[in-house]
Amino acid sequence: MANSKYAYVRNYELPDPLLPGCFLICRLDGHSFHRFSEEHGFTKPNDERALKLMDHAAMDVMTEYKDIVLAFGESDEFSFLLRRSTNLYNRRQAKILTTLTSYFTSCYVFHWSKYFPDTSMRYPPSFDGRIVLYPDERSVRDYFSWRQADTHINNLYNTAFWALVKQGGKTTSEAHATLRGTVSAMKQEILFQQFNINYNDISPRYKKGSVLVRVPQEAPEITSEHSAGQTVALQIPFERSTEEKKKRARTRTEVLHCDIIGDEFWMARSFILAG
Repeated sequence: MANSKYAYVRNYELPDPLLPGCFLICRLDGHSFHRFSEEHGFTKPNDERALKLMDHAAMDVMTEYKDIVLAFGESDEFSFLLRRSTNLYNRRQAKILTTLTSYFTSCYVFHWSKYFPDTSMRYPPSFDGRIVLYPDERSVRDYFSWRQADTHINNLYNTAFWALVKQGGKTTSEAHATLRGTVSAMKQEILFQQFNINYNDISPRYKKGSVLVRVPQEAPEITSEHSAGQTVALQIPFERSTEEKKKRARTRTEVLHCDIIGDEFWMARSFILAG
C-alpha cells in the first residue's frame, strides 16, 4: 500500500483478532431462503437437490481451507469447525468470516446448474455468517449436538406439516393449528395413522443432516462425484507431525448422515478435537 499523506486513515481500522486457544465455529445461514426456495420451486418438505448443492459448496470450502476439520449442514445452513490452533489470516475475525461466507456463496452459485439444470437462478442468493469461540471439546460437541437436534425437530415438524397440506388437504394455517402443542411422538403418530408414513424410514440425510469430516489417508484417491455417493475422496494436503510430513500424506473428506450426539462418532475420530 502506497505510503502517501492519506495513509493515516488506516489508524481508524480496529484490530479484531480472535482469542487464541479456542475452537472457531463459523455458521452460515441462507438469508431469506424461505422466499428463495419458493421462487425456485424447491420440493417440500425436503429438496435433495438443494441439500446436495449445499454439501457441494461446503466441500469446496473445506478443500480451500485446510484448517476446517468438520462441517455440519442442515436445510440452508452450514457450520464449520476450525482447529483450535488455526492461525488462518492471523485469526482476524472479519477476514475469516467474510472470506468463508463469500466463498461458500460463490460456490453455491457456481454449482447451481449442476443440481438445477432446468431451473434458471432468478436472483442471487446470499448467506449471513457469524463466528463463535468455544473454549473446550465439551462445548464444541454440545454445539454440534444442538444443531443436529434442531435438524430432527425441524424435519419432523416440516414432514408432518407438508403431509397435512399436500396429502391431507389442509391449508397452511390449519396445518400449523393441528401441530400446535404436539410433541414428537404425536407428530409421528399423525404421520403413521393418517398418511402411512413411518418416520423411521425417512432418509437419514433429512433427519440427521450432513456431516463432512476429514480423515487421514496415506495414498491418493480419485475424486468422485459429489452427488454419486456419501463419501468423496479429495487430494488435500494433511498437516502431520514433522516426521510424518516426510511422507506424502493426504486426507479424504467423507460426507456422512450419521449421529453426532452420542460418543461413537467422536471416539472413532479423536483427531477432530486434537487441536
